[in-house]
Amino acid sequence: MEEKGYSPIIIDHFKNPRNIGEMDNPDAVGESKNPACGDTMRLFIKVKDSIIIEAKFLTFGCSAAIASSSITTEMIKGKSIDEASSITDKMVLEALGGLPPSKIHASHLAEKAVKSAIMDYKRKNKLA
Repeated sequence: MEEKGYSPIIIDHFKNPRNIGEMDNPDAVGESKNPACGDTMRLFIKVKDSIIIEAKFLTFGCSAAIASSSITTEMIKGKSIDEASSITDKMVLEALGGLPPSKIHASHLAEKAVKSAIMDYKRKNKLA
């Protein structure tokens, strides 16, 4: 960990977020909010043949929340709905190279947004 306890991966995803922005005509949208700090993540996905082909996010929150959102979109692209649904906060945490204890909530935010988007997809496609 470096700057403020953040790994180079976190710093990179915060300064150069991947897949940021709203998506036109997403197949599903998931949202997660941390009531304690107010961080909010909205995740948009496009799915083809049960594979997530595109993922974008809008996040209001700290640098850890933005980095978690960015890396999570990279983690779920190319995965099936079932594979993506198994992504956990620990997997996000590991992909980021760890987070300071006071910022662990950011990885939870990402996991919850993925699960919310998948639930939305399954509901819209009558799979749930």
